[in-house]
Amino acid sequence: MKKVAIVKSPQYLAHQTGDSHPESPRRLETLYSMLKEPDLNGQFVELSPRLASESEILLIHSQEYIKQVAATEAISQCALTADTYTSAGSYRVALLAAGGIFKAIEKVISGEVDHVFSLQRPPGHHAEKGRAMGFCLFNNVALGAQFAREMFGLKRVLIVDWDVHHGNGTQHSFERDASVLFFSAHQFPHYPGTGLYTETGIGKGEGFTINIPLSRGYGDSEYIALFERILKPVAYEYAPELILVSAGFDIHKSDPLGGMKMTAKGFAGLTRSILQIAESCCEGKVVFVLEGGYELNVLQESVKAVLKELSMQTVTDIAQMAEEAHPKKINQVLKRFRLVHRNFWKMI
Repeated sequence: MKKVAIVKSPQYLAHQTGDSHPESPRRLETLYSMLKEPDLNGQFVELSPRLASESEILLIHSQEYIKQVAATEAISQCALTADTYTSAGSYRVALLAAGGIFKAIEKVISGEVDHVFSLQRPPGHHAEKGRAMGFCLFNNVALGAQFAREMFGLKRVLIVDWDVHHGNGTQHSFERDASVLFFSAHQFPHYPGTGLYTETGIGKGEGFTINIPLSRGYGDSEYIALFERILKPVAYEYAPELILVSAGFDIHKSDPLGGMKMTAKGFAGLTRSILQIAESCCEGKVVFVLEGGYELNVLQESVKAVLKELSMQTVTDIAQMAEEAHPKKINQVLKRFRLVHRNFWKMI
């Protein structure tokens, strides 16, 4: 058994987005309830988040933007964009979301726990330096990567984003920086319209952004095969000192905001693939961060599959899953990836 921690807090429920909004407190309520089930209850170390400081948020975001979000603190409801709302408690919750990631990274780097899954909200990977986007206020994963570099002197951090939507904010945070390798597999064309193969980074960061835009209909075996044949060999070459995962569960076949065909078994497989990278490169140091996933029953089932894989309650046979992938779907992605990245990675 691995020592696995969970970041959780009832304070995360204070971010109110409205009854009809997909990113509602019900997402965490159903996950926190799941943790009390017999097969999970008592299996994990529980971590309470801390408030991130303004100076920590400035690692990624601008002073002006922080002031904009802070100004919503006394307003019952405010629309920062057409789809991103705040309530009176949202600014504080957003600070706790970032602070929860910081605590998770501290525990993993220190070796107190093997892995952490942060069950926090709001999500973060769309948030840009100076604006909210796509339900996101502060970019939790980008802040975590920068925090790990500043606090612990890490030279190489891998961010893996499997959300159905491209993590534009995360990419833009590090596209000029070789010390963060950003890998995103996402549905395309889809919100927010970024994440083309040819977006590979800029200047010193060129080659350290890897986008895998996928048409609708990719499922468990295809995702596993692409992780095994693209992410894993690149990651072994890169040798990260820490892995952060933007874990979006909206690639599930039942999610209302996506068009993929993943199941809970597929999420377990993706987790196993990432854990194998982590064990080989960075002594298992990996932090999973909740992003999307809006159908509550399958969100619960999928997160449970990840937690069981992290804690070694299950060990998924990913080799067998990858063998069942649709050859045409895989080959067309591999061909385009190799064409774009052949000058950046020896493994190609």
